[in-house]
Amino acid sequence: MSKIGLECIELLKINNINIDSEIDFDVNSKLHTLSFSYIIDTFMMASEPSQVSFLKALEKATFLGSDGVESFFQSMGQLLLMTHLSQKIEL
Repeated sequence: MSKIGLECIELLKINNINIDSEIDFDVNSKLHTLSFSYIIDTFMMASEPSQVSFLKALEKATFLGSDGVESFFQSMGQLLLMTHLSQKIEL
């Protein structure tokens, strides 16, 4: 994993947030479950500037506590699912 990805994980640990926490998404009556670690891993495949943006946004979310972090990962998970679904449609 990239250095930035490790910083994301460390940030969660410092704030006592479980990296294995999961969020469920209902997409067309099909349940998709994404863990915080999966979301981080996936975003760390992006360019370095995108990774830095992800880390900075996560840092801001931690200022709001666990609710802020949960909301952040919910938004990032939705973005991943929408991207995945749009790629499937194009095929």
